[in-house]
Amino acid sequence: MAERKATSFDIAAKAGVSQSTVSRALRDSPLVNPETRARVQAIARELNYQVDRTASSLRTGNTRTLALLLFEDAPEAASPINPFFLSMLGSITKACSAHEYDLLVSFQHPEEDWYARYEEAHRADGLILLGYGDYVSAHPTLQRLADSGAHWVIWGPRLNFEHGICVGSDNALGGYLATRHLLQQGRGKIAFLGCNSEQAPEFADRYRGYGDALREARLAADPDLQVYAESFEESGADAVASLLDAGLEFDALVCASDLIAIGAMHYLQDKGIDVPGDVAIVGFDDIQAAAYCSPALTTVRQDVKRAGETLVNLLLELIESGDETSRLLKPELIVRESCGS
Repeated sequence: MAERKATSFDIAAKAGVSQSTVSRALRDSPLVNPETRARVQAIARELNYQVDRTASSLRTGNTRTLALLLFEDAPEAASPINPFFLSMLGSITKACSAHEYDLLVSFQHPEEDWYARYEEAHRADGLILLGYGDYVSAHPTLQRLADSGAHWVIWGPRLNFEHGICVGSDNALGGYLATRHLLQQGRGKIAFLGCNSEQAPEFADRYRGYGDALREARLAADPDLQVYAESFEESGADAVASLLDAGLEFDALVCASDLIAIGAMHYLQDKGIDVPGDVAIVGFDDIQAAAYCSPALTTVRQDVKRAGETLVNLLLELIESGDETSRLLKPELIVRESCGS
């Protein structure tokens, strides 16, 4: 006679907890205290317990699949994906795997009625949204998603919806750290390259932190030294070119993304302007290329590993318990050669 397989009820009986607690503990849910999680997981290993995903899905009605929807608003279809989001995709995939969830990945466009295709069609238990930087244009679509009662999380600043969770970096703090570092290096004419409008709240918060650091140093932000730029290298080059063409004096750049910073750096170097001797530069994101350009780029790091794990963990908690708790993650200044010594 074949040996009977252990069940979650066997684990519950031996651990002295409920079956639902066992289920949460085996998914590393933070709703279960660490000691109980460790005890349940140890008993599961002792009993050689394996989760039957098919049976679990049939019992709960869950697909054990999450959908990651990447919004792409690049002007050209062949434009590369922002490397920051590629790094985030990797961390989200690993976090899903750790919870034994599959991940669907799709590109979305503003005119598509995509929100009805996934959770409502039972293709995924919840949605992760990346790249929705223009919150003014995206708001009607996101509001429909919220009204549908779907489970979803978005990378970005806190939004005013009844459903959904926002996870993002403290962008104002990042802009402040970048600007303060340049001030401490003796730079006094610091320009900001990036958008400063409600349509790009993350960039606007970085600009706000830039202004806070200047005011702390008793300097006024010069509006002529704030130049619109989107997160493309070409846009960074165009922005710094406009400063040079206008004859404006500057000895440092705070850039709202690494792609903007790298584009600006290459343009300055092509014009014979030394980086960091003549102009020091700080970016934002810490994409992989930041450490390998020349000079290596000082930047504000957004912890993509922690971000991916947080997005997945909070979405699973939302699916399981309905709890909604947005998170603001602290960025870190990474000092490299583009600011000098």
